Amino acid sequence: MIKEWNLLRFVACLSIVLLHSTTQTGLVAGFPQTEYYNLARLLLCYATPTFIVLSEIILANRYPDRLGKGFFSKRIKWIFFPFVSFAIIDALVTFNLSGNIQIKDKVLDNVLFGMFEGYFVLIILQFYILHYLVIKFNISMKVLLPISYIVMFAHLHLLNYSDLAFIQDNRHYLKLPFTAWFGYFTTGYLIGRHYKKIIEFSRKYKWHILTGVLLSLYFVAMNYKFGFTSVNSKRFDLFPFVILCSLAILTFGKFVPNSKIINTISNYSLGIYLLHWQVQRYVGPYTANFFEHTSTRVIGLFFVSLILSMLIIKSVSLFPFGGYIVGNTRRKKSIRVPEAQYASVHSTVSR
Repeated sequence: MIKEWNLLRFVACLSIVLLHSTTQTGLVAGFPQTEYYNLARLLLCYATPTFIVLSEIILANRYPDRLGKGFFSKRIKWIFFPFVSFAIIDALVTFNLSGNIQIKDKVLDNVLFGMFEGYFVLIILQFYILHYLVIKFNISMKVLLPISYIVMFAHLHLLNYSDLAFIQDNRHYLKLPFTAWFGYFTTGYLIGRHYKKIIEFSRKYKWHILTGVLLSLYFVAMNYKFGFTSVNSKRFDLFPFVILCSLAILTFGKFVPNSKIINTISNYSLGIYLLHWQVQRYVGPYTANFFEHTSTRVIGLFFVSLILSMLIIKSVSLFPFGGYIVGNTRRKKSIRVPEAQYASVHSTVSR
């Protein structure tokens, strides 16, 4: 596994835990009446699209021409089964905390429509099918890339601005089709397919990439200032921020030493993503009562939920069936791969 991929997954994973720490703290203790708190939460929303685009970067790099043997069966085992497991767990936790749901209905909603924090898995699974179709029919990105941008931005415009009753009543369902994320797929495909050239280019112009990150951040902040204040990952203005942040981390990650904690959290990232929300639902009230200020409440919940999630994942992974619940946590260690070999890197199952 290329070291920078683990780093990007590590950063995105921690960003998700931090984002939801702000959410749970706000739900328990109230959201601070300051625009900077919600703006910070909005910027952290880059993490879910980053997971999604990274999955396609790895996929296009490893399988540029054809899928490997047992490709779909491995992903059903290590990705879809954990999704289903936590769809059930989420239903049980929701029933335990509120008691006003039908567990069977909640499980079906979670599995079929991603009505919980694991919805991004359904998007990634669609990307797998898209990738298969692109390489099977040799679809040109010269055609698909502009189409994907037009389709995605049209879809996101409807999600965020349409007053149609149908769209307002079905926003959650309408965020699941791949068309809402189409541009992430094609961009991730191009980065992965031409990884060596793109990383060489971005390293040569690394300060331009960093400037682009700052400009894209400013773009999001200005939209927020002028009234586009929704905190979610389906905002069209997050797209350049996500892509440029990903490129920046992949570029500057070269200078970050290989680290056991980065590799471990990267390996645990799917489980952390699916589990931490449930942990926070129980722990959030305690950290909110223990600490006095919003910042310490958020930080406290962040570290407690992260540590507890990792301990639970480690314990579950020791069982023979553990991988079906928390995903594959037993990857090979991240190594520094010579740049000439970028296009032919082979590793364990990606997320």
